[in-house]
Amino acid sequence: MTHSQPGILASLPDQARYISLQLADTGDLVAALRRLQTLADGKATVVALGQDVLRALGHDMPGLRAGPVIPGSLVPIPCHPVSLWLWLRGSDRGELLHRERQLVQALQPAFARHHSVEAFLHEQGRDLTGYEDGTENPQGDDIARVATVAVGGGDGLEGSSFVAVQQWLHDFEDFDAMSPTAQDMAIGRRRADNEELDEAPDSAHVKRTAQESFSPEAFVWRRSMPWVAGHHGGLMFVAFGSSLDAFEAQLTRMSGAEDGIVDALFRFSRPVNGAYLWCPPLRDARLDLARLGL
Repeated sequence: MTHSQPGILASLPDQARYISLQLADTGDLVAALRRLQTLADGKATVVALGQDVLRALGHDMPGLRAGPVIPGSLVPIPCHPVSLWLWLRGSDRGELLHRERQLVQALQPAFARHHSVEAFLHEQGRDLTGYEDGTENPQGDDIARVATVAVGGGDGLEGSSFVAVQQWLHDFEDFDAMSPTAQDMAIGRRRADNEELDEAPDSAHVKRTAQESFSPEAFVWRRSMPWVAGHHGGLMFVAFGSSLDAFEAQLTRMSGAEDGIVDALFRFSRPVNGAYLWCPPLRDARLDLARLGL
């Protein structure tokens, strides 16, 4: 049995909205979080809290940082801290829009909406470049082990998760200018059959992020989805874990900070923001905020 928010472990929805909010009025913070407990079920609406919210309540979370900071990175890695992050999951874009409106209104004046991204399932889990995303995700019982804090994690921690969120913007013209073979080599897999390519260069994304190649192994539970806004698009990268260490180890290697080799993904895509947050567990079908004294 797990006390995690069920939307974290579930399969990807057909449609989604990612909403980032910033803390605006600490005087209403406790009341706003109480309202959120009645509106968010953890399944259709997944909730994550930023470091500033915990500190405003007089609490700290070991291992939680505001966002990615990679010393020695050879490429820009933006860090844009977020106070509250909501992942709305569903099948109807209109319903998601109205649910967002309800939540944002209920959270005022404590929180102000900062950013909203509309996402969707593409070709049963492929990125907009056509490559399958999350091929090496854990399976079966390993999902909860990787994605959540285990039994014995402490009061109000068991079943919680840490989450890394990055919005990646693709340059489709740069990608299209690459030959199909160069595209496969940049990813490290054949798009046609998703087979890993042994002959791919060390800069290939698959080789940069091979989870077993880290010490300790760096497994994460990826729940990323493509996004589109106007003529722009990319991948909303979302990785849940029992800590942020595995994701940060992967990002450090991707950025070239570890060995001077930059992930080939940066040839046609780049992160435009990045934040770390903590997803509280559930108790009795409600967000369990005991860790925060609520």
